[in-house]
Amino acid sequence: MATARRTMGRLTLSTARELARLRGHLFSRGAAGAFAGFGARSVLQPPVNIVGADRIRIGSRVWVGPSCWLHALSEQTGDVALELGDGTSLAGNCTIAAAASIRLGAHVLVARGVYVADHSHAFADRERPIILQGIDRIAPVVIEDGSWLGENVVVCPGVRIGRNAVVGANSVVTRDVPDHCVAVGAPARVIRRLDPVLASEAA
Repeated sequence: MATARRTMGRLTLSTARELARLRGHLFSRGAAGAFAGFGARSVLQPPVNIVGADRIRIGSRVWVGPSCWLHALSEQTGDVALELGDGTSLAGNCTIAAAASIRLGAHVLVARGVYVADHSHAFADRERPIILQGIDRIAPVVIEDGSWLGENVVVCPGVRIGRNAVVGANSVVTRDVPDHCVAVGAPARVIRRLDPVLASEAA
């Protein structure tokens, strides 16, 4: 009896995972036409909040986990503002908000709760609520191929995170992180440089 219950539990979990995967595929197929580009075998796992899909390009084999927000701000116009490269994975509950340019390269690994923006809220006017002051400090963000952002990382405007770089959990990235480095803290600072050969093999 106990063996039967364990088997039933495994079957139930397996079925739930398969249903979630299929639901994500159906959602992504329905949404694909709205995007500037949507690659083969990419999945958006509902619920996902999308703003400005026509300025968002998603590569092939991209995974966007549940409760993610992908925003290309509607107040801005122009070319693609937000791009997720082939094989990139957003675990879930991530926010990426682009006014002008955020680029995630290929095979970027993004843990839960990560926030990336290429702009800040304006707050200089003491007489107006900050929510009504618009945005400022717009500067492009680039996260290069093979990098890894740990849980709850914040990436600020104007930052480049290098190829195969690692940013530790709960870090706030306010300046560039070089290729093949580990950065941690608030503000994040480099604490270790990785062997570039080993780092590229691990990506």
